[in-house]
Amino acid sequence: MNSKNTNLRILSGKLKGKQLHSPHSELTHPMGAREKLALFNMLQPYLSGARVLDAYAGSGALGIEAVSLGASSAVFVERSHKIAAVLRENLQNTAITAEVFAEPVAKFVLRPEFQEYFDLIIADPPYDKFVVEEVFQLKKILASDGILALSFPAHSELPVFSSLKLLKSRQYAAAGIALYQKLSSNQNTSP
Repeated sequence: MNSKNTNLRILSGKLKGKQLHSPHSELTHPMGAREKLALFNMLQPYLSGARVLDAYAGSGALGIEAVSLGASSAVFVERSHKIAAVLRENLQNTAITAEVFAEPVAKFVLRPEFQEYFDLIIADPPYDKFVVEEVFQLKKILASDGILALSFPAHSELPVFSSLKLLKSRQYAAAGIALYQKLSSNQNTSP
């Protein structure tokens, strides 16, 4: 799979302006700059020192942006091995050391070493394959009081998840963005 420089770049933080490669693939849909700025404005209070998962990572732009803005670490999950190779190239070009897992999110959430591990999960699944039940499984690897940032098709209903509290949501053209917080066990009223 070829990659090329596009208008994909880091928008803010210590890596601001750094160009990223974007995979030539119908399997990815890079988030637009307006939506990305809105997302990271919403995430600002949660980034400093956070352990971040970029699920459905594609080029890795969202996880790299999180590290640029102060996250302590990022892990990337991208099911396509060819797209994951482009992601690794972007990590190398930005001098970020991170683990990349070329596997489906549904498999990754079963890894015992990541159970209740991440402070922040950014999930931007392909809209044509958007499966709410799969996204909900991410709660297994979200730390107590952790944040799930979800980009979802604007034409679909805002997802509601048990044991995750909706903090805020916004809509931008074809994208909806919602932030959820995992309730700690003493706040959780559902089984």
